[in-house]
Order: sequence, then structure tokens, then C-alpha cells
Amino acid sequence: MLINVPAGQKCWSFLALSQGLVKSWEGSGRGDVSVPRARGSAYFGGSIRTPGGAGEKAGAAHPARPAGPIAVGTAAKRKWGFSAASLSGSVPPPARGGSCMDRRVLRGLLSLLPPPLHQVGPRMLNPESAPPSKRPRSRLMAPPRIGTHNGTFHCDEALACALLRLLPQYRDAEIVRTRDPKTLASCDIVVDVGGEYDPQRHRYDHHQRSFTETMNSLSPGKPWQTKLSSAGLIYLHFGHKLLAQLLGTNEEDSMVDTLYDKMYENFVEEVDAVDNGISQWEEGKPRYALTTTLSARVARLNPTWNQPDQDTEAGFKRAMDLVREEFLQRLDFYQHSWLPARTLVEEALAQRFQVDPSGEIIELAKGGCPWKEHLYQLESGLSPPATIIFVIYTDLAGQWRVQCVPKELHSFQSRLPLPEPWRGLREEALDRVSGIPGCIFVHASGFIGGHCTREGALSLARATLAQRPAPTSPTNPLVQ
Repeated sequence: MLINVPAGQKCWSFLALSQGLVKSWEGSGRGDVSVPRARGSAYFGGSIRTPGGAGEKAGAAHPARPAGPIAVGTAAKRKWGFSAASLSGSVPPPARGGSCMDRRVLRGLLSLLPPPLHQVGPRMLNPESAPPSKRPRSRLMAPPRIGTHNGTFHCDEALACALLRLLPQYRDAEIVRTRDPKTLASCDIVVDVGGEYDPQRHRYDHHQRSFTETMNSLSPGKPWQTKLSSAGLIYLHFGHKLLAQLLGTNEEDSMVDTLYDKMYENFVEEVDAVDNGISQWEEGKPRYALTTTLSARVARLNPTWNQPDQDTEAGFKRAMDLVREEFLQRLDFYQHSWLPARTLVEEALAQRFQVDPSGEIIELAKGGCPWKEHLYQLESGLSPPATIIFVIYTDLAGQWRVQCVPKELHSFQSRLPLPEPWRGLREEALDRVSGIPGCIFVHASGFIGGHCTREGALSLARATLAQRPAPTSPTNPLVQ
């Protein structure tokens, strides 16, 4: 910090004033005068620039400067404070709060100083008000960072990030989409990637083999037993606080808990189930509710029973806009994505024996295309007849995927899932168990896996084919 002090004039250092030290320095006209560091202070001192210092011609005459505002700081960034002359005098001020130094002047002076000068020791935060960030933050620091995976995105991490950004402490958070462990380690909170669930460190992934948590297991008393996705995890840990804020009340309000349950059962649980590959129906009974269909969204545009205005005209116009956008978007998808994908599947089926002698593995020339419906339609005409078990392709990052063909078009059950001991494992652990080096992951449900190379992806598929149980021939009750 630099202050211009006329030659022969005394100046109280900012450091001395802030700590009640009776010290002053006299401008000599010879340049900068250093302000020493006080014992135990985090402030590094400063210097007092006098006429004739750097940037001015030595020995030049300088008229006395009147008391008034002077520039404090660098040439690029200057703040205005009180002149040194206004603080000088033949009798030093008292150490603390004397009458010759108006407290308002001192407060104005201290406001120009770096925070460590007048904040001795760390500021204690109430645990309730402290943000969940693992790094202490100030207004000068970058906003918090929410980490999630890059590449193809899904509803669960999109919802998880959106819910977090509704909270004050994450409202301005940066979304970091990556799979790089070092980058993820620098994030304040990580969802849907990283292979760990540790709420104390704000790590919320559900893909690891060891993760089996549900709302019921983590919040005893809640009835839902659907395995949580990253959306459900964020809702479980932050949902009460979020709803209280959105509803304008406190977390102890019974309305918060009532709506917390209702929103999970009729919104979040569906996202959890779909992301984890859980079928909606089990033994003729629904395991969770589907409430976000197009028809349901249109129905919610009608006036509610207790709205004073029961006019449906405005809602109907919004409904037309909604379904028109969905219709045109779907047509565009079928024209430009779904239909061209049929050619890729036809080519892959024609070359299946070049990929593997079994003819049960096909390779798509480009990943990410909608292949399932085309495959079901086309494989019925194969000669010789065959049932395709695996599809391999590259993802957006250029890595290889092996995906199991579902039993039916919209089924979560695979014709042959990847082996159970592999599921939920990653990298070195998966290498050891599978005996195939270069593995990336196998999903916890076993419907998809990843490998660094094409040959590795083929090896995962071939190893799975080799491990399947032999078909059992039907027994003839007449044969003894």
C-alpha cells in the first residue's frame, strides 16, 4: 500500500491506527517509507510514498498538500481515503478511541484495508448457516463447482444439478462435466460420477457395486424401496431445505414433510427407477408411478379446482403449444436420426460373422444411434436365423461400449447381461475380476460395459457368451 506524504509531514500508519499503536512516520521526500509488520498480524505492512519517490523526479519542489482525499493503492486501482495530513499532529492520538480521532474516520480508514488487518483470527460460522462446500469461500473467490460426467447426459444428473442450483449456496455454481478424477476432486460437490457415495464429502454417485441404498434404507420410516439415482440422493439430502426455501417456510413446518413425500413418490422416484433400469411392473403390480407423460403434462395445464379463474382458454393455448413442440420435435428425430440409423443396423447385421464367428455380436459403424427397434424388425429376416446378444460401438469420447440387447423393446431385462461378478466394478478392479486388461466399467445392472479398445469390448462380449449356461433340453416324461 502506498501513500503520498509531503516532506516533513507526519503520518499515522494504517496498521498502527487499526491496532492502537502509538507510532508515526515522517515524510522525508526521499521515496517510499515502509510500514513494519505488527507482531501476530496477518497484514504484511506497506509503504508510504513521499514526493521524490519512484515515478517522480528526485529533489523536485513539491507544494504542501492540503488535507483531503488522496489516492491509495496501485496506479491501476486507486481508492480514495483521508490524507495523511488530516491524521497528523504534534501529539499522538490515544491508543484506542480518543477524542482527537473520530471513530467514524477510523472506520472509514479501516474499510480501505485488506480483511486480515481488522479480522484477527478466523470468523466463526453457525453450522446451520455454513454452506456445505468443502472449501471456505469469500466474495473474492470463484463460485462453487458441481461436478458430473460428460458425454451422453441423463435425466437423473440433470435433475440433481438443477435442484442444487435452486439452493442459495449453489445458485451461481459452475457445472463441470468431466470424468477426470483430478478435476472431480477439485469440485465442491460431485453427482452421478466418481464411484463413491460419501455425503460428508458431498460425493453422490450410485453406480458403484456396493451401492444399494433406497429412500427407505437411508431414511427409515419412508416406504420407498427403489434404488436411488443421483437425483434421489440429492433430493434425500437437500430436499427438505430446498422445499422450505421454495415454500417460504422453515423445515419444521409439517407442510414441508408432506410435500417432500409427495414430490418423491410422484416425480423423483420415477427418475430413480428409470435410471437404474427398474421395471415399473412386478407380478402385475406397479412398483412406481409414471406421472410425467405428455398427457399428464397437458392435463396439469387445466385450472385447479380452487383457482378463482376457471377459464380454460389460456391453458388450452399453452397445451397446443406444448403438444405441437413435442410433435415436431419427434418428427424431426424420426426423420433425421431414427430413419438413417436403419441403414447402419442393416450393414452391421450383414457383417456380423466378420465381427465374431458366433454371429451374435454386431458392430455399429457409429455409436449413439437408435438401433434397438430396427434390430428387432430386421433380425426376424436373418438367414440363417440368429438372435443378436451384444452390440459394440464407440461412444462420444472414442471409447468402446458393449451393450446387451434387451429381451423386448422397452424392457430393462437383457437377453444375456454381463456377468454378475463384473457389475458395478471399474478399471483395475474390473481388470482383475474379468481377466481382461483395459476395462473402464460395467454398469451395476450389467446391461452395458466399457473398454478402452475394440478388441477389449469384443473380449467382454465373448467372455460373457462363454459363461452362459448351456440350454437345457426338455425332459420327456415317457422316458424312464
